[in-house]
This record gives sequence, C-alpha cells and structure tokens, in this order.
Amino acid sequence: MTPAASVREALAAARRRHAAIVAAFAVPVVAGLAFALSKDASLPYLLVLAVIAALVPLLAWLKRPGRDPRSLARRLDARADLEDSADLLFADEATLGPLQQMQRRRLEARLATRPADLRSAWPKVWLAAAWIVSAGLIAAIVWLPPLASTAPRPAGTPASGAAPVDVATDLVLARSELRIEPPAYTGLDASSQPELSGKVPQDARLQWRLRFTPQPAAVALVFHDGQRLPLRREGEDWTASRTLASSTLYRIVPAGPLPLREDPLYRLDVIPDQPPRIRAVAPERSLTLATPGQRRWDLDFEASDDHGLGAARLEITLAQGSGEQVTVKQQALALRGEGSATLRRYARSLDLASLGLAEGDDLIVRLVVADNRTPTPQQSRSASFILRWPLPPSTESTGMEGLVKKALPAYFRSQRQIIIDAEALLADRPQLSADEFMLRSNNLGVDQRLLRLRYGQFLGEESEGEPEPPPGYEDGEHSDDDGHDHGSEPPAAPGPPGGDSVLELYGHTHDEAEAATLLDPETRALLKQALDAMWLSEGGLRQGDPAAALPHAYRALGFIKQVQQASRIYLARVGLELPAIDAARRMTGDRKGIASRPTGLATRTPGESPALPLWQALAEPSGGGEALDAFAAWLAENEARVADPLSLLAAIDALRRDPGCAECRATLRARLWPLLPREAAMAPPRTTPDARGQAYLEALMTETPP
Repeated sequence: MTPAASVREALAAARRRHAAIVAAFAVPVVAGLAFALSKDASLPYLLVLAVIAALVPLLAWLKRPGRDPRSLARRLDARADLEDSADLLFADEATLGPLQQMQRRRLEARLATRPADLRSAWPKVWLAAAWIVSAGLIAAIVWLPPLASTAPRPAGTPASGAAPVDVATDLVLARSELRIEPPAYTGLDASSQPELSGKVPQDARLQWRLRFTPQPAAVALVFHDGQRLPLRREGEDWTASRTLASSTLYRIVPAGPLPLREDPLYRLDVIPDQPPRIRAVAPERSLTLATPGQRRWDLDFEASDDHGLGAARLEITLAQGSGEQVTVKQQALALRGEGSATLRRYARSLDLASLGLAEGDDLIVRLVVADNRTPTPQQSRSASFILRWPLPPSTESTGMEGLVKKALPAYFRSQRQIIIDAEALLADRPQLSADEFMLRSNNLGVDQRLLRLRYGQFLGEESEGEPEPPPGYEDGEHSDDDGHDHGSEPPAAPGPPGGDSVLELYGHTHDEAEAATLLDPETRALLKQALDAMWLSEGGLRQGDPAAALPHAYRALGFIKQVQQASRIYLARVGLELPAIDAARRMTGDRKGIASRPTGLATRTPGESPALPLWQALAEPSGGGEALDAFAAWLAENEARVADPLSLLAAIDALRRDPGCAECRATLRARLWPLLPREAAMAPPRTTPDARGQAYLEALMTETPP
C-alpha cells in the first residue's frame, strides 16, 4: 500500500532519524571489533563482538519506520484532529469509497497545515549503555589475559566461567492488551488497555492480544460457564475476539507442560444499555376531569436515554360507554421530539372533538419511546393519563331508571386498570432495576388500597387511618376536579353554631344507612369477597410480587362484575356487539391469536439455596467439600437470583485452588451472608407508655359504658 504524500514526508524524516540512531549504536561496536582484531584477541571476545555487530543491523532492519503501517496509524491516531482515521492514509485510494476518500483528503489537508512527526526519540540511556559496554570489552582485551591460554581442563569438567543454561519452568505473560470496540449505535470510541479486567459496554467487541515467554503450544480463554475461546498465533502474539453480552469471569489456560507463573481470574463487567426514561411534565395527575368548554388537551413529556433516543409514538385510547358495555377505540400518533439525541421533549395538543370525546367518555394516553439500540431497540412506556368527561348529575325520571338510585360510583374500570398496569410492570421487569421495580409495584399497591377503601365505604367499614394520597395530592389540597364525586353536602349535625359537628369530632359511624338499605345481603356478600381479594392483591403488590397479586386482582374483578349485575343495580342499556365468527376456524381447535390468561395457581418458586449448609461447613478449617459442590451447582442454575454472582464464583474458585486458605474461607462466608434464610417475622412487643399514656389507658379501663 502507498501512503499519502504528507505521510511519506514524515516517514522519510523518521527514517533519517532511525539511520542516525543506528549509526550511533554501530560506532562503539565497530570500534571494539577493530581493536580486538588489531590486538589478536581471544576467541570469546571476538564472538561477543561479532554477535553484537550482527544484531545491530538486524534490529535496525526490524525496527525500521514504515515496516508496520498499523503501528504508524496508531501513532497518528494519537492526534485528536485525525479522528481515528489514520489507516485511510495507508490504504490504496482506488479501493476507498466516496466518504472514505473525502475523509482522506481532509486528513491530508490537516497534515499539510500541521505536519506529522513520526521520528523516534533519541535513546540516550541505551546509547550510553552501548558505549560503556564497548569500552568495558576493550578494557578487558587490554588488561585480562587471553582465555585460550588457560590450562587445559580434564575431560568432562565444565569451565569455571561458563554460564549455566537456563531452563524455563513456567510461562510468563510478557505483554497483554485488551481492545474494546463499543457498538456503533452508542457513539463511544474504541479504546485499548493493558489490564485484562474491566467494565465494557453491552455487546462490545473485545479483542485480546497476548505475548508469552517462552511461547506455548496453544492458548485458550476459559470462561466461568465452561465456554472456551481458542487464541490464534500472529507472529509473537496470540489473539482472539468475542462479542460480550453479559458479565463473565475467565482465565488464561495454556497448553503444554509449563504452567503460567501468575494465573489470576479476570473479570469483565458489562454495563447494560438502559431503556429510555420518561417523565410526564403535563398533565401532573393521572386523572384529569374535562372542564366545561374544553376543546383541547395539552400533553408534554420528557424522555432521556444513555446512548440515544429513537422513534416515539403516543398511544391514544377512547373508552365509551359504562359498566361492561364499553367500546374502545385505539390509535397511535408518531411524535418528533425537540432536543439532543439523548434528551428530548415531546409536546402535543389533542383536539377532543376530532377524537370523538363526549360526555361519559374517557380519553387515555400513553407515550411509548424507543432507543437507538440495534438490532432490537428497547421500549419504555409512560404511565397512563386519563381525561374524563363526567356525566351530568342524574335526575329522577319515569320508568325503571327513576326507581333505582346508583349504589356504587363508576369506579369499576379502576380494578381492570390495576391489572393492566401490573401485567405491564411484569413485562418491563427485565429492563428495570430492583429499586425501580419495587417502587412501581408499591405504587400499584397504594392504588389498590385506595380502591379497596372506596368500596369498603359501601359496607360501612372504617378507614385504616389516613389513606395515602395518589400522585399529585401530596400537599393535602382537595379540589372539585380531583377525579371523584364529592356528593352532596350532608345536613348540619347538632353542635355549636359555626362549629364542627359533634359526630365528626368525637364519633364515627360503623354503618351507612344508604349502603345498608340499598344493597341486599347477596350483593353485600359479593362485595365483601371482592374486598378480601383486593386485600390479598394489595399485599402482593406492596411486597414487590405482582405475579402473586394478579390472581387475586382477577378474582376481585370477577366479584365486581357480579356486583354490577346484582338485582338492585342497573346498567345503561346499550347494544351488544359480538365479533364475527370465522367459519374457517370453527370446530378446528386452532387457538392461534388467543391470549392465555394466568390462572389462579401461583407459580412454583425454586427451592431454597444451599447457602446455609455451606456457610456452616466453612466454619471448620477442612469443611465445605460436598456443600461447596452443591452450592456451585445451584449457583450455576440460579445466577439471576443472586445480586453479584461473579463475586461468589470468584470466591469459590479461590477456595478450590487453595483449600487451606483461611482468608478465602472468610471471604466466601461473607459473600454467603446475604443469601442466608431469614427468620419469620414476628409482631414487635408493645412499647411501655409514658405517664400520660398510662393514665389514658387506665381511664379507658375504668370508663363505664353508656
């Protein structure tokens, strides 16, 4: 390949400098050799000088500039203005594409403005050493007697000055390099490091380059999951490459009788590509009530990603009708955000009339944003935001509608929304951290609790303290557009003029007359079962286990449907629209396209980890053999259940390589501590009250019933 003209000039200067350095090394060698020949020196001195004289031109030829264009390209890439494209300067221009030729011309223009300097620095230390060694050899020729004049040795007796022959007993890793090439979509630059451990981006291309002394017959990288990556020899180096998708441990394993002098376990931690993060700027609440005369609904979202954002769309759902007679229309709008590649703002104003929103309808929106990951982008969905156009207050009329008053408010879709959000949370679980997953699950548990307390009012149940407010209610304000019915003001209770009701201040009700008289016993029993199922669903969501909560949430929804169909509750009469029957699939048993609903059976959890037996066995100096093997086998199948499995694997490997290492046992026991089973939770003992509290308790005990 022919380098560019600017590079050829820099290369010529580098060769002149190289020739000067070679001459500086050759002068003392030639001088010593000439002096030895003039003095008729002994054969050993002549051999030493001859070897040095032969090595100087050989090294000069091997180290000549331009022999390896890749090394020159790496030196040029050290300049930031060449943009890691110096290899284009050494390529044949006829083989380059249009963009590559344009980049090459740009680099040549920059080199013309600021010429490259490829000259090697003067090796002052090595030059001084060469002159000193040559002077020492000349002095030895002058002052020491010739070695050939020494007395003859008996046969089989080694010379006293002969150097012992070194026999290699192990392999030494003389040089190591790990090159990291992140995926193109990340926009990160490639890098090289001498360390064989480190943190790398997900799906990065890794290339190992190793050099050993002496050379082994073969080398392979053995990973902790049993995979082997053979290395191939290129000159004096051994190379291999691999794309890394998950964190791993590995070790260098040479073939042959010689082991490695240092045989550590290397660790590569993968930095996962995070999914986009979405923040809702407007609206601030998940439920918004439409105001009279409102024609538009302004939406504003903000999305960010660690490497870059991709396509975004706004999913719009229009729910019309009430009860179980609800029709749903869905559509999606593509959005173009404003901002940088990693942070964008998405604003949209929806025309309510064009969407067909009418009284009694719900308009539900959700933003879906993807990142630029290839080949499969990651998607994130925002929370659902609802714009509700409430129905006007119902008035008595003739007919059946005027005989029955609605016993329950229109909250029947809330339980279905909790189920939808719980299933969406389970689907997004691989993309969420443990803390974020727990936070979203707990928020769903709060919504389930508020819904349970709302239904409990119709059975005369007491509230469990102050309910936790939903998002947007933290300041304690309560307005007319907070998403539920306030009802009419009750008649004033007896009490002082202008003061609070005595019943509100000092008493509470255990039953509501309207709920007691309006709901028949069968309906009350169904509602009680729905509340019990909501309680179990809330418990699963609060504990971060939506999978265990879903069966109970479905049971609660089923009971609510039965309550809706009770004899004292009437739903609006609307037309029933059933899907058309496909005659071609009828009676064929084809279930394609039919989604399976989860059953009420809870998923069987894997068995307990054998961490406790191993932790106990490691307390003994020689214990842990069978327990260690059992735990290692369990860990290989349950890495996802452990927070840091690689640290455990490294500790197990260290103990297996040195069973008598007390520090290795202590390290493994410390790693096992978070995996030990916890004792069952018990109710904490009641704290002893102070004097004021004790007086209050005694007053309660002595109070006479009315």
